[in-house]
Amino acid sequence: MAGNAPGDGKLMQLGAAVRGEFLLEDGFATANHGAYGATPRPVLASQDEWRARMERQPSRFFNGTILPALRGAADELGEFLGARGADIGFVGNATEGINGVLRSLPFAPGDEIAALGHVYGAVRNTIRHVCSVSGARMVEVPVAFPRPDDADILAALAASISPRTKLAVLDHVTSSSALLLPIAAMIAACHARGVPVLVDGAHAPGQMALDLSALDADWYVGNCHKWLFAPKGCGFIWARADRQAGIHPAVISHGYGQGFTAEFDWTGTRDPSAWLAVPAALAFHARMGGTALMARNAALAAVAGTSLAARWGTETGAGNRPAGAMAMVRLPGDALADRTHAEVVRGRLLETGTDVPVMVHNDRLWLRLSAQAYNEAADFERMGDLVEQALAG
Repeated sequence: MAGNAPGDGKLMQLGAAVRGEFLLEDGFATANHGAYGATPRPVLASQDEWRARMERQPSRFFNGTILPALRGAADELGEFLGARGADIGFVGNATEGINGVLRSLPFAPGDEIAALGHVYGAVRNTIRHVCSVSGARMVEVPVAFPRPDDADILAALAASISPRTKLAVLDHVTSSSALLLPIAAMIAACHARGVPVLVDGAHAPGQMALDLSALDADWYVGNCHKWLFAPKGCGFIWARADRQAGIHPAVISHGYGQGFTAEFDWTGTRDPSAWLAVPAALAFHARMGGTALMARNAALAAVAGTSLAARWGTETGAGNRPAGAMAMVRLPGDALADRTHAEVVRGRLLETGTDVPVMVHNDRLWLRLSAQAYNEAADFERMGDLVEQALAG
């Protein structure tokens, strides 16, 4: 089943021409879509309609409307992701989905969980917690930075797998370093050793084309509120049909024991409007260009990263390897840096009028740029000016 991104091949005028589709503050150099996303007005309107429908008659909504509506939204999302809607459950965000899998699997003392060195902090903490209560241990797979080589990543992954490895937690796109990893080859390498794979795809949906059935991970979690334009609080968990038994949401409720989707569809009374607005988000993504939008954003991020690195005499994180709609650029200066230094610089950037994240790698500061439909080259040129202003301060 191939993923489907409507709007392929047709790209409307973007950048400043569509900024009005969002609620973004005028005059602010927004270059951090990858962190929290930005929900467009038509999708917020859809969410408001669902919320109003819920509040007009809550009993009717929760006793009759919600479950068919959720399954309909899952079917549309599945078509986009190259998956069956029956294999998709909605969660608040990717971290919640990661918790659902990790806290459902049985681990024993001496078991190992392999995870990349660039694993997202919240996921690292979840693994730490699971290990602390089970006696398992986390084995960190080193990832070189900058300019990692795919062959080296695969070799490091293979070297980190042992007979005690019970699970591999792999990033599709790393959060702290914006690396697009060879996820299909990594999954295959783990499966060849009999190790199941949980993929953290928080940044992938809407940033790049996906075909979850072809990837054939055991579990894949992602966010729709980042690159797919859905409202905040919209993520999903996909489980291969033979890997659904025994996987439970982080909150156990009335659906317990009734099947994978039944458990995730109902974890108690909550506002499901973000999930129900997914069809509107998919329609907006298609209107912005679908696959053409994803290619355009990746190209814009690459040009922005290369341009700023040349301006500052530094380097980009990905080098010539494939990348998505984010780029890492090393800040100028030779002083050693740590997390505290990064937070100070990030605060200065926010004060000057831009929200680009500051990361630490190899004791140097890096910017993580994001390019979305409302961005254009001039945004990153202005952001460069603001960065220099902040550093001078």
